[in-house]
Formats: sequence, C-alpha cells, structure tokens
Amino acid sequence: MNLSKAYFSVKAGPYTLVSNFNPFNFAEELNLVFFTKDFLVNVGEENLKITFTPSPSISNAFAFVNGIEIFPVPHSIYFPSSMVPYLGHQEPLFINDEYALEILYRVSIASEYSADVENAFGTWLDDSNYISGSQSGSVLSITHRIVRMNFTTLTSKDYNYSAPEELYLTARTMGSNGDANMKYNLTWSFPVDSGFKYLVRLHFCEISTEDFVVMVPSESGRRKDLWIALHPNLELKPTYADAMLNGIEIIKLSDSNLSLAAIFELRREQRKKKVPHVIIVAGAILGTILGLLTFFILIRRAWKKLKWGTSHILSSKSTRRSHKNIQPTVTSGHCRQFTLAEISIATSNFSEALVIGEGGFGKVYKGMMHDGVTPVAVKRSNPSSRQGFKEFQNEINVFSFCHLNLVSLLGYCQEGNELILVYEYMAHGPLCDHLYKKQKQPLPWIQRLKICVGAARGLHYLHTGTSQRVIHRDVKSANILLDQNWVAKVADFGLCRTVPSLYHSHVSTEVKGTLGYLDPEYYKRRKLTEKSDVYSFGVVLFEVLSGRPAVNPVAVEEESEKAGLAVWAMHCCQFGTIDQLVDPYLEGNIKPECLRAFVDIGIQCLADRSADRPTMGELLNSLERILLQDSLEEQEINAT
Repeated sequence: MNLSKAYFSVKAGPYTLVSNFNPFNFAEELNLVFFTKDFLVNVGEENLKITFTPSPSISNAFAFVNGIEIFPVPHSIYFPSSMVPYLGHQEPLFINDEYALEILYRVSIASEYSADVENAFGTWLDDSNYISGSQSGSVLSITHRIVRMNFTTLTSKDYNYSAPEELYLTARTMGSNGDANMKYNLTWSFPVDSGFKYLVRLHFCEISTEDFVVMVPSESGRRKDLWIALHPNLELKPTYADAMLNGIEIIKLSDSNLSLAAIFELRREQRKKKVPHVIIVAGAILGTILGLLTFFILIRRAWKKLKWGTSHILSSKSTRRSHKNIQPTVTSGHCRQFTLAEISIATSNFSEALVIGEGGFGKVYKGMMHDGVTPVAVKRSNPSSRQGFKEFQNEINVFSFCHLNLVSLLGYCQEGNELILVYEYMAHGPLCDHLYKKQKQPLPWIQRLKICVGAARGLHYLHTGTSQRVIHRDVKSANILLDQNWVAKVADFGLCRTVPSLYHSHVSTEVKGTLGYLDPEYYKRRKLTEKSDVYSFGVVLFEVLSGRPAVNPVAVEEESEKAGLAVWAMHCCQFGTIDQLVDPYLEGNIKPECLRAFVDIGIQCLADRSADRPTMGELLNSLERILLQDSLEEQEINAT
C-alpha cells in the first residue's frame, strides 16, 4: 500500500472535516509517529454518517482510517448558552450547535498531562513549545498539594469531562519585577489556518475560564500565527504589575459552508511551494505500531464543564516572520554566534555541491572556517521543514554540554529568518552509511563494538552527567556520527527532552521519533524515560550486528516479521536462529560467547516494559566487558 497516494476528504453528516488530506505527508513532514484529529459535531438524529472520499484529482488516490471513536458529551461545554466576545467587533458571537468544531490546541504550563482512559480530554501539551520571544516569564507550582482543591467536575457513567487537576497547580506569570513586566508582553504563538473563526479559552488559577472569538482573515490558504499576549492592565494601575495564566485551548469553528477544511490542504509538492511550514501541530499525538501510520478521527459533540472568568489579549500575524527578537539560551564560552555573511563565505553561498546530507531540520553543508584549514558541518533550517525554532533552541542548549562522545557545537547563526547551526565536521558520516550502504566498506566486528561503546558513553552522560537528565528521544544509527578517527559521537538533539529532577521518573509527552526505533511503552502510554533511549539503542545494536536498517520493507506477506528489525531480532532469539540475523560479512569473525553476550544485552534493551530494560550505565558496562573480552582474545590470537 502506497500511503503517499492516500488523499481523501472526510464528511461527518453535513460537515466537511478535511479535504484533499494526506495523513502520510502530514505525519512525515511534522515528524509525528501518528496522530489524532478531534472534532465536535452536533448529531440531531440517531445515526451519524461518516464518509471517506478519495480525492478525484489525484491518480489512484484512496482513503483509509485506523480507528474512529465516537461518544456523546454534554452540549454546554463548547456550545455556551451566552454570547462570547468577538474581538474586533462590537457585537459578541453566539456559538450554537450549527457550528462544527475542531480541537486544535490544549496546552498547560511547563508540563504535559496525559489523561487516563476515563477522562475525555486527551493530552494537554507543554506551553513552552509555543512561547514566542526571548521572555518566558516565571513558572509557579504547587508541589506538595497542601491545600486540597474542590473541583466542580462533570462526569457521566463512562467519561470524566473535567480538566485535569494538575492544570490548576501550575501557572505562568510575567515575573516578580513589576517595572520590567510593564515593558514586555508574555506571548504564545499558535499556527492556525487563515479564513476561520477560533474560540480561545483561557484557564486561570481561580479555576475559571474566559472565552473569546477571533477571526483570522483569509490569505489565499496561508497559515498564520495566532498570538496570545499577557500584559498588566495599565489603565487600572495595579499594585502588582503582573499577569498569569494556567492553560489555553484553541478551537476552530466551521465556516459558512459547514467546512473545517483548510484551502492549503494540497498536494505535498504544491504545499512546499506555497505554504509556510507549521512547526507545532494540533491534535493529540500518540504512538505507533511498527511500520504503520495510525489515524484516528474522534467525533465529539462537546467537552468539559468550565466557568467564565477574566479577560485577555489576542493578536494575529503571518507565520513567516523574523526570528530576530527571539534569542536562544546559550552557555557562554561554549559556542559563538556567527554572522550570516560568515556562514555564506564558509559554504560558498550555500553551494549545492557542498551538501553532505539532509534531515528533518534542513540541509547540511560542508564548510570551511576562515582559517582555510578547519572543516565544519553547517546545518541550515528549511522554512518548509518539519522542525523549527524549538529544535534549534534544543540543539544549542543541549550542545552546551561537553563530552567526547557528543558532537561539538561550534556556533550558531540567527539572522532574519535564518536558523543555522555549525558543528565539528564528522569525516566518516553517520553509522548507518557503513552498515547497509553498498558503496561503503563493511566495518569489522571490533570496530563496530567500539562504536557502540562510544555512543553508549555519550547517551549515559546525557542521562546522568548533567544537572537535568536529558532524554535524546531520537536515538538511531543515522544520529551516531563518526569522526576521522572513527570515534562515535551522538548528534541531533532537536527532539530531546529534559527530566526536571530526580523526583520525576518520566515526562508525559507527545510521541516523536523515528519508526522502527520507538519504545512501545512510550508510544502506548506517552511516558518518556531514559529507558526509551535504551530501547532505541537496542535496535541500533541489532543494526550493528545484522547490517540491516531498523525498518526493511518486504516483498511477500510471509516475511512480514522481517520488516521490523526489533521484531525480527526477538523472533530469531526465541527460535534459536540468531545466525540468520548476523551480517554475512561478520560470519566466523565473532566469538560465540561474545555473540551470545551481545545478543543478550540487545534483547534486554528491547523488553516491552521499561522496568525490565537495563539502564544506559548497565548497558555500557556490558558492552565494555564484551569489548574487553573480544580485544583480549584478539591479542592472544595475534601473539600466537
């Protein structure tokens, strides 16, 4: 099945939910594993007809869906009985059940909350992904919950419609400096479709909400940013010049044609030319089963019971904006800020002849420092890329750490719309090129072991060697680079997450990563831990042993278990056929006891439950013992 041909429209009753939509491209371009799209429609009859129609303008187009969830919810939650302020208009707007709604964003402060199966809310995402500008204010938290809150909940026999309690235990404020607060806005930026009205719901610590409607003018199908800015009320001359917020929801309202489909839902080639890329997407992010894209459509009549509260400020601006007012946090002394002119000279004005790779962030060029001797790798953000400023900032902050087995960040450039990172040049490129690229000479076993040990050391340092534990979240052979001396170094920290303290065992988060490497516990429960990196590294170990990629399409159904390397490795271990997994180039070159030990630690990494996997430190110790044993035996052979 060629999922790139899956262009289709979906209607629920009279409402158009998506049009000319391709979930494969949607997930691929935004680096999602799989996703949900949440809709609320009023059902006036006993039956709801949901129709999937392949796009007639696309040759061989087809439609598919992996799951549909439908359940009733109280009418009053997103269809309020009173008028809602309509910004820019004198008259308020009455949102009745003739509108269809799409839930785009639910964000909480500085954390992500995954609802349990009895809660109808799904996941609330971390608001820091959406903060615009250099100022992020301060986060206030109730850590010990000394005061019990009495929530007014709305439940039915099967579902809880109340917002999670944790939402009101954390707030973002402008800070304690009242004078400074008067001089800036605390701003969030959310990419949305132009030409639609949006209901914006703001949650405040008084456990109340305030609703507004804002119209984002149509701009030929372009995406625009919906800005939400906090600022003290100057007219009231407050004693404490501050403002705070606990959460934000943004809901799209259907247009006069009963449609929620954006004009820009075009073919991928057209979208790259015409539409600025959206860095952060709406909807709940889930995990995946190996090799599959899962697409849920949730038809929901309404959501939660909340009260009305205070006011807020909204504005809208084009997505393709300058980043010059957004300064990343850089540890002084670790890297320098280059000018765009310096980068242009180093890369011969970004010559295509110097392109050495391309990833989710953009193209990578081989450049030369001004001394004419030192080569560098220059990673330039592509405006239509699925990664953006958040990943750029992650790379800078994480690469401020220094370790032999982490790729060194030499500097960055942030000028106008340009986001550029400059790294040390890794002469031998990514590990994957030496495992299953035919044009490369296969690596000997002892060298493969050394590479595994080096990469494990880098990851172990991230997990334990910093004040805030860092989870890489995209460990794979393509992100393990080799320098001129074949030293392995972990790279690409655009998707990394930090665990705030030792008292936090995991981070609840949207699932991102690469198919074939994803921790099953992570994509099922959305709980990210260091053991998620361990699972991914286990897949890398079997790549090293087999010389095969993590995902390898098969021609016949009978060999489907071979499509995913992790599944195939478990299969071979279970049936005692591990010899079928070994790279033919390595046959006869691995001592049986070393092979058994290597396979054993790899299988431990692939355990379904994270509690059954080793830590990265334990994994590193096992690999070092295998390397030592193999090296001693090799020395004995050479001595004789």
